[in-house]
Amino acid sequence: MPTAASPPPPVTVVVGPEELLRDRAVAAVVRVSRAADAATEVRDLSAVGLEPGVVTGLSSPSLFGERKVIVVGDVQDAADELTAELKAYLSEPADDTSLVLVHSGGVKGKGLLDAARKAGAAVVECRQVKYDSDKVKLVLAEFRQSGRRINGDAAAALVDAIGNDLRELANACSQLAADTTGVVDVAVVERYHGGRVEATGFKVADAAIEGRCEDALRLLRQALATGVDPVPINAALAMGLRNLARVSSAPSSLRPDDLARELGLAPFMVRKAREQKAGWSPQGVAGAITAVAQADAEIKGAGTDPVYALERAVVTIARARGER
Repeated sequence: MPTAASPPPPVTVVVGPEELLRDRAVAAVVRVSRAADAATEVRDLSAVGLEPGVVTGLSSPSLFGERKVIVVGDVQDAADELTAELKAYLSEPADDTSLVLVHSGGVKGKGLLDAARKAGAAVVECRQVKYDSDKVKLVLAEFRQSGRRINGDAAAALVDAIGNDLRELANACSQLAADTTGVVDVAVVERYHGGRVEATGFKVADAAIEGRCEDALRLLRQALATGVDPVPINAALAMGLRNLARVSSAPSSLRPDDLARELGLAPFMVRKAREQKAGWSPQGVAGAITAVAQADAEIKGAGTDPVYALERAVVTIARARGER
C-alpha cells in the first residue's frame, strides 16, 4: 500500500548571496510540501515592514486542515520585534506548517540564523558561484538534470557568452536543452549565442594573451559597444594572466586533470593556458599583470577614461608576449 510523501521540515533556513539558488531552494520546499498535500497553501512574505504577529497568525490551524508553507524573505532586514517573534516560533513551530526563512548572507541578522540552527532547522547554503570553473560545473549539472549532454568546451563557451548572471545562464541552458538534439558542442553554442561569444571579456583576454593585438582591440570595442562594463573585461584579462602564470610555473609533466585539481581550475582552463604560454617569459607576464593592475585602478576612479585604460592594457599585454 503506497504511503504519503514526507512533508518538509518545520523550519528551513535558506542562506547565501546567490538569488537563483535561494529561489530554487524555496521552490524545493514548496514542491515537497505539495507532494505530501496537493492543497498546500503558500504565503510569500518579505520581512521588510512585516508587522509582528502576521507569521504566527498565518501558521494557526486552517479550517480545512491543508498544509502551509510560509516563506519570509529578507530576514536579515527584519525589525527587532519580528525577529523576536520568529525566534519564539522556532521553539514551538506549528503543526502542518513549514516556515522558510530566507537570508541573503552576511552578518546582519545572524542571531536569527544561529537560533534557527540551534533549534534544529534544516539549512540550505546558497554560496556565491564566483569562479568560471564553478559556473561550468553548474552548466554541466543543468544539462544532466534535463537529461541532455554538453561537452566541457561548449559549457565554457556558454559561460563566456552569458557572463556573471547565473539566472540568465540557467535560462540559456534550458533554451539549448529544449531547442537542440544530441550532444551540445561549441558550434551549437556559437549558433545560438555567437554575437555574445565573440564580444566577451574572455575573448578579449584570449586574443591579447595570444598576441593578437588587432583582434583584441576589435573584440574590446564590440564588447563595449554592446554594453559590457569595463570592470569585468579587465577582470577577465587579470584572470587569464593569473592562469597563465600559475600553469606556466607548474611542471609540464602533470596531466591537465591533475594540475587542474591542484590549482583549483577547470581542466579546460589548464589546457587553454598551456596552449597560450608559448612566447611568454616571466618578465613579460609580470609586465602584463602590472598593466592590468594599473588599468583596474584607473577604471575604478584613479583615471578619467576607462576605455582608454582598457585599450592601453590590451595593447601592453599583446606586445608583452615575446618579451625577454
